[in-house]
Amino acid sequence: MCCNHPHNSPEHFDGKTAVGHVAEAQARGKLAKSESHALEIPGHWSAFTDAARETALLMAMLFEICHHLPISSTLTMVITGLVGISWLIWKAGRSAWIGWSRLERLHRIVEEEKWEIDNHRKQEREELGALYAAKGFEGKLLEDVLDVLMADGDRLLRVMVEEELGLTLENTEHPLKQALGAALGSTAAILLIFLFVAALGSWGALLAALLTAGLAAAIAAKYEKNRIIPAIVWNIGIVALPLACVHFLSNYFIGPSL
Repeated sequence: MCCNHPHNSPEHFDGKTAVGHVAEAQARGKLAKSESHALEIPGHWSAFTDAARETALLMAMLFEICHHLPISSTLTMVITGLVGISWLIWKAGRSAWIGWSRLERLHRIVEEEKWEIDNHRKQEREELGALYAAKGFEGKLLEDVLDVLMADGDRLLRVMVEEELGLTLENTEHPLKQALGAALGSTAAILLIFLFVAALGSWGALLAALLTAGLAAAIAAKYEKNRIIPAIVWNIGIVALPLACVHFLSNYFIGPSL
């Protein structure tokens, strides 16, 4: 047993009751499983919609600034294309890193829980008793349930991780799957931007960015079972604000569009 282990303290519950310890552990578990994009939406879809929305916004702002500069349309396409590809790589790499960090946190918490089970079985039984008493078990039935669960270490670890910490291990996605979602989202936004610019000219980037924001919001709202229309309106409005800001500031500091 390692002398520096964080749980190697004389008082396992640190002065709290079993119920208090369980509540604290559940809050810790909820924090551990949260992500930047946060949500019940699957990680790869969240990465896809975020990457598509942000890539479209970035490229539309670049198109707007370039149209105020004395450069050719070909050079504008080259600049925005290079920035778009670089941004795609950044978004994919960032999503993978966030996924790896989350997996590392989950593994650490599972290892800590396993150590507690191996070294504090009495207290773990008390925690388990508090959890199942809260579910309505009592008396002999409660003791029988505890005996069954405590007899199997693997099953006990799963129960404690899922019911005490609130983690669902099967829902943890591989970081590369999230990175792929981000890469596909950025790629879709880049292609849509160039398609609209080729078809509609300088206004194409603006319309493509707004369309991308709306579609990304609709996908996220569908998965989260939120209202789709308000989500689309809010996201289009949020994307339109920085685009309008870039348009008016470019007119003021650089001059009218060429």
